Amino acid sequence: MTADADPSRTADAQGGPKAVDHEQAAELAVRVENGALRLHELEDETDPDTAVAARRQLVAKKTDTDPSTIGSYGFPAGVAEPNIENMIGTVQVPVGVVGPVEINGGALEDERYLPLATTEGALLASVNRGCSVINHAGGATARVTKAGMTRAPVFRVTDVAEGLALVEWVRDHRQKLREAAESTTNHGELEDVTPYVVGNNVYLRFRYDTKDAMGMNMITIATKEVCELIEAETTASLVSLSGNLCTDKKPAAINAVEGRGRSVTADVVVPHEVVSEKLHTTPEAIAEINMRKNLIGSAKAGSFGFNAHVANPVAAMFLATGQDEAQVVEGANAITTAEVTDDGDLYFSVSLASLEVGTVGGGTKLPTQQEALEILGVRGGGDPAGSNADALAEAIAVGSLAGELSLLAALGSQHLSSAHESLGR
Repeated sequence: MTADADPSRTADAQGGPKAVDHEQAAELAVRVENGALRLHELEDETDPDTAVAARRQLVAKKTDTDPSTIGSYGFPAGVAEPNIENMIGTVQVPVGVVGPVEINGGALEDERYLPLATTEGALLASVNRGCSVINHAGGATARVTKAGMTRAPVFRVTDVAEGLALVEWVRDHRQKLREAAESTTNHGELEDVTPYVVGNNVYLRFRYDTKDAMGMNMITIATKEVCELIEAETTASLVSLSGNLCTDKKPAAINAVEGRGRSVTADVVVPHEVVSEKLHTTPEAIAEINMRKNLIGSAKAGSFGFNAHVANPVAAMFLATGQDEAQVVEGANAITTAEVTDDGDLYFSVSLASLEVGTVGGGTKLPTQQEALEILGVRGGGDPAGSNADALAEAIAVGSLAGELSLLAALGSQHLSSAHESLGR
């Protein structure tokens, strides 16, 4: 029986997929094939699940494939309409948990299981080992040190004199800019504007408090309103709403220095006996590997991140909790530090400069991602506003801390390859 014919795929109390009208789906697929209808117009003709089935039937015929597993999903397709176009189903990524791990955070003060979605074998085993070591050390401390989502439009001016005039106008009218931006949102707040002049280009890097939302759509709309005000009251001309000084979804030193989204640090002091018994190495060995690999090696490579594999837990928790997966580029912008204390213990930290996360909006609305956020205890808006996104950032930082600690210890004890071999991955 194919996924489309499965009678269990009817709407139920758990919000499963709607029943598909297969006859109508077949008719719609033919109309698309004949050019009478476009792929993106199917939802205008029928319910979302039947539209998805029609699109999948067309793809199956055209490519001579059987995407029935892609077509087996556990929620109404209409739920995903804000998140994707031309949907044919879902890709299922295995989700596991590590922990519970003790987090002593500014927004998260508790033992928590961390959900991670990945296809990389041994990743969760490694992060889980790090969590165990953190627990034996009394838990990890985590704090969000800076928050603010940025958007940086670029304006054209005649020359540098006109550019500086624009900069002065912006500085003299901050309240007016703030009022224009915040007229578009009930939640976002414009915090500051940093100008950059390059020849006859002026970049204005706006930074917003987006509370529990990641906030890119929110601040793009707000910044557009501000740009219209600037064009109306100055001689500058808007060239692009994003001038790449934001910087979104690209490696950038400005994010490493100034931060974007949430800048968050997690650290732990691991007693030397715990390092020896649980990680089978020494604080000195981990500190040396971190210096020679993460710091010097990364510097030689010209890296914006000075870490071992922060992208791994960041990406896995992004997928599990409905974050924008492309922003792993900035999210993995992290520095790992390690040093031996006066008592011979290991001080270990991870600082993520630009972790762009939210607990409302975007992919956090999808049912499976909402369940993962519930496991963390951070689904939806926090009280006070912004506290749930802070808590999520702290949890991701602690997961990254655990992953870094475990990997460096494996390198120090020469166990990295043997771990993959023993797990068959």
